[in-house]
Amino acid sequence: MRLPPPVPLFLGFLLLQGVLRPLRGDLVFIPPVIRMSGPVVSASLVGGTEDVTVSLTQLRDEMGLLPVPTCGELNNETGDWSLTVTPTVNSLEVTVRLKRDLQSCSSNETDPFLEAPCIVQALLVSAFHNTSCLAHLLIHVEIYANSSLGQNASENVTVIPNQVYQPLGPCPCNLTSGACDIRCCCDQECSSDLTALFRESCFPGVFGGDVNPPFDQLCSMQMARGVPDWFPFLCVQLANSPFLGYFYHGSISSGHQVSFDMYLHTDLKDFSDFGYKQGDPVMTVDKAYFTIPQVSLAGQCMHNAPVAFLQNFDVQCITSLEEYLERDRIASVKIKNGAMGGIVTPKVIYEEATDLDRFITNTEILLSTGPAPRNVNMEEHYIFRWNNNTISEINVRIIKAEINAQQKGIMTQRFTVKFLSYNSGNEQEWSGNPGYQLGKPVRALSINGTNNVTTLHLWYSAGRSLCSTATLKPILFGENALSGCLLEVGINENCTQLRENAVELLDSLVQATHVAMRGNSNYNDLSDGWLEIIRADALDAGADPPDSNVSGICLDVPAQLNIRILFSDAGAVEGMTQQEILGVETRFSSVTWQFQCGLTCEDKADLFPIGASVQFIKIPAQLPRPLTRFQINFTEYDCNRNEVCWPQLLYPLTQYYRGEPYSQCVAKSLLLVSFIILAVFLSSPWIRIHKD
Repeated sequence: MRLPPPVPLFLGFLLLQGVLRPLRGDLVFIPPVIRMSGPVVSASLVGGTEDVTVSLTQLRDEMGLLPVPTCGELNNETGDWSLTVTPTVNSLEVTVRLKRDLQSCSSNETDPFLEAPCIVQALLVSAFHNTSCLAHLLIHVEIYANSSLGQNASENVTVIPNQVYQPLGPCPCNLTSGACDIRCCCDQECSSDLTALFRESCFPGVFGGDVNPPFDQLCSMQMARGVPDWFPFLCVQLANSPFLGYFYHGSISSGHQVSFDMYLHTDLKDFSDFGYKQGDPVMTVDKAYFTIPQVSLAGQCMHNAPVAFLQNFDVQCITSLEEYLERDRIASVKIKNGAMGGIVTPKVIYEEATDLDRFITNTEILLSTGPAPRNVNMEEHYIFRWNNNTISEINVRIIKAEINAQQKGIMTQRFTVKFLSYNSGNEQEWSGNPGYQLGKPVRALSINGTNNVTTLHLWYSAGRSLCSTATLKPILFGENALSGCLLEVGINENCTQLRENAVELLDSLVQATHVAMRGNSNYNDLSDGWLEIIRADALDAGADPPDSNVSGICLDVPAQLNIRILFSDAGAVEGMTQQEILGVETRFSSVTWQFQCGLTCEDKADLFPIGASVQFIKIPAQLPRPLTRFQINFTEYDCNRNEVCWPQLLYPLTQYYRGEPYSQCVAKSLLLVSFIILAVFLSSPWIRIHKD
């Protein structure tokens, strides 16, 4: 289809502008002309984008002439089209969308290729300041009916085989949909005649479809190659391919609604009426799991993860606002309390979020209000009160925010669950009795008049990761961690002030003066196992080093806080090892900060990263036995430096084996030796000697 006469002239004019303007550093669209065949198209507006307004206009060819572009009137919705502007680094991302559905174009679905297009229009996106036009983007729209974007998507779920028994990708070389891939003999789209042409040159190995190859230990391989006589006693009878289980373990691939319960299979039993045990899932009256979003070991947010009894967690989930589903049934959920017929209902308190930048990032500028706003939950904090093996009370605090219904971006949600005793008040919870438990907060106090200091902290950044909006999280015993935030700094920043700000932020993590050796140390008794924090290399933020008067460069700026915690085993209580802290040291690391310039150094805020790290170092209760001269010289007997460990040949009888008591290991070993001796005496050599 040929363009009308005025369009090529205007198109050539915009192309000439798009070539010359970047050379002069002016504002310009890249690309300046777009031929649109789908419902969405994007372009970039580069140059000086400050105080620039973007507008959308539909061009109408009247009397063979295109109208002269007018600037100064903000128009972001024109007929069936809408305009969205997203700010990026030194540019604006301009997106034009078709608002109506393409299904109206499909008048004859049996004809997949129609000659006449469904939509033929010309759109003009203009960038202007006040009434002065700065740049133009011409969009020529030709959308045909029955395109792939306009078809109804099938709602049938895709059945995925169980990857424990069958690999997910049975034919990795099948790369082209609807066509035969040459040399891919497992491609089902290849006819028998076509496969015969390259059957002798098929792709070998896993890529060629051999995803379940036989291995040497399989019993069926005995006939394929020569094997020793003892092979039948040690071979594997069932298929055990190393490629199984490499993919996501699931039965179907389908979307699911976010809810607070996940129904059980009919063959599972619910024993919550007889009391909960530690680790048991919390159940609802509908015989379903009470679920709260949690993070898996792979970092994926699982929306239907059950809550385990007496197991605390504090997680963050990153969700797109387009995929967010509101959780509004918290107050109506009825949970079994662990007694026969007992029910507990959560008590919910709602709070409004004060700073959305902490939770939502990569937002788009909305130029139209759209429908009514919607509420989203930014944080959900659950406190379960337990009594023996029952749940007596559930308190929920939800921090929500009201956003535009068409708002787009990435939202960071936080979910916390804490189990507290039914008779515990506002007193501080123990981190162990007497030794520390893994995952419990490190207890701390301050003797400098700061009464609310109870632990050491790390940053819990969200949103833009700015230090001004970052919250704090406690340091957990036995868990090494890294955290950080970004400090905004200008090119003319005073170095002394920068050092003071950095030291103040780093010191805010360790406001305590003492830490507890044990998990149950008394806060009111400083002699009850409290250790003073060793602060090495304390920095003087007010002292300027020499030769530091260069603008944009500051020397010896504190950027890293290293916290080292020494701990060891201090005995056992009822067979459980008790661990206590031996000492805590904090140390600063400094760097030379330099303002990062692009093509030109502008007076804009630069981001200076500062961080903190925690390292737990275990000190052995007894000094290790020194190496003998033989162990130092003959390393082939060192199990840590060789694959073959001869000293552990009789592993069950050595000190390294912890699976069973030593007495049982000796008894089983003697029984095995007796069987071996009996088999030797009954073997053919001994029978022949006896006959002779």
